[in-house]
Amino acid sequence: MPSGLDDHPLRHALSEELHARPFAKLRAPLRATHLALLSGEDAAEADRSCVAALCEQFGAPPPGDGDTHFMADLGAFRLKWERHTEFSSFTFFVTPPGDQRPQATDVFETKGLAGVPHEWLETLPGELLVGVHLSLIPKDVPIPGADEIARAFGTGNLAGNLASGEAAAVFVDFRIHDDGFGRILVHDRHLQPRQAGRMVQRLFEIETYRALALLALPVARQYGRELTDAGERLSDMTGRMAAMGGLEDERRLLAALTGLSAEVERIAAAASYRFGAARAYYALVRRRVEELRGVRVEGLQTIHEFLERRLAPAMRTCEATAERLDTLSGRLSRAGGLLRTRVDVKLESQNSDLLHSMDKRARQQLRLQQTVEGLSVAAISYYLVGLISYVLKAGKSAGLPLNPDLLTGISIPLVVGVLALGVWRLRRGLKREDDISAQNK
Repeated sequence: MPSGLDDHPLRHALSEELHARPFAKLRAPLRATHLALLSGEDAAEADRSCVAALCEQFGAPPPGDGDTHFMADLGAFRLKWERHTEFSSFTFFVTPPGDQRPQATDVFETKGLAGVPHEWLETLPGELLVGVHLSLIPKDVPIPGADEIARAFGTGNLAGNLASGEAAAVFVDFRIHDDGFGRILVHDRHLQPRQAGRMVQRLFEIETYRALALLALPVARQYGRELTDAGERLSDMTGRMAAMGGLEDERRLLAALTGLSAEVERIAAAASYRFGAARAYYALVRRRVEELRGVRVEGLQTIHEFLERRLAPAMRTCEATAERLDTLSGRLSRAGGLLRTRVDVKLESQNSDLLHSMDKRARQQLRLQQTVEGLSVAAISYYLVGLISYVLKAGKSAGLPLNPDLLTGISIPLVVGVLALGVWRLRRGLKREDDISAQNK
C-alpha cells in the first residue's frame, strides 16, 4: 500500500464479507442432509458451542469466536454450519458406499446424517423447520426412469427440470416423508465441483427460505379475521360520527376509537416483522430459482411453475393482509384525527362562550367597582369635611376669628378633588403594573 495512506478500519472486513459463506466443492456420488432450526436471534453462541462440541468429539478445530459460518471435514462426514438472523442451518455431506446404478429402494438409502452422533443432534438449539435429504448421482450412472423416480419419492407429483446450463437434472417433491425429511434428487450430467456445490446450496436455500416465508401464512390467517372485525367496527363508528351532536357522545366514541387503534397496533406489532421477513424470504426463493436457470423436462412441471402455483398465492395472501393492516391503521388515524378535531372545535366554542360570559361579568364588576369607588370618595369626603367643620368650630370657640360654615363649604370641593385625584393615580399605577406583567409574560 502506498505510504501515507491510512486504511479505513472496516476496509478488510468489508472485503472479506464478499467471500463469506463459500460454497462447498462437491462430487458425485454424494448424499447430503440439510437441517434448518428456528432458534431466534439470540442463539448464535449456543450454535457455536454445539459445533465446537462436535469438532472436539472428532478431533477437529472448532469455529472461532464470533464466526457465523463454518466448514469442517470430520472424517465420517463433512459439516457446513451457517448462522442467520433467526435460524441456523446445518448441512452434512457423506460419500455413499459403492457406485452402482441407483434403484428406487436405494437412491435415498444412505443419508447425509450417517455418522453424525444422534445424541449430539438432540442438543441443537431451536425447533426443526426444514429437514431435507439430497442424493447426487454421478453422470456415468444412467438416470433412473420416471417410474423409479416416482417410487423413490413415493409420489408422482414431482417438480423437476434441467439446471445450470443443462449440467444437471433436479427432481424434488416439496413434501415431508414418513422419516420426517424431504427429498431432492440431482443427476450430475457434467457439473464441476464448485458448480455442484452452488447448485446443492441453492436447492437447500429454496427449501429453507420457502418454509421461512410460509411462516407468515398462519399469522395472516390468524389476524385476517381480527382485521375484518376491526374494519367493520371502524365503519360503524364512522357512520355514527356524522349523526352525533353531543360532546359527551363524541368523547365516548373517541375513547372507543382509541381502544380500537390500540388493538390494531397490537396486531401490527405482532405481525409486521413476520410479514416483512416473508417478503424478504420469498424474494430470495425467487432469486435462487432464477439462478438455477431451469430448462423443462418433458412431462414434469418445473420448480418455478410448482412454486408459482403453490407458494405465490400464499405470499399474496400475506401481502394482502399486510396491506389491509396498513390501510386500517391509516383509516383509524384519519378517523381519530377527524373526531378529535370535532371535539376540539366544540370545546373551543364552549370556551369562547365561557370567555364571553367571563368578559361580561368582568365589565359588570368594573362598573360596580367604579360605582363603589365613587361612593367611597363621597363617603370619605363627607367624613373629612365633618372633621374640618369640627376643627373650625373648635377654633372659633377658642376665640379665633373664623366663620366655620363658610370655611366648611369652601373645603368640600377641595377634599373631593384631592380624593378623586388620589383614586385616579392609584388606578393608573395598578394598570401600569398589569401592563408590565403582561409584557414580561
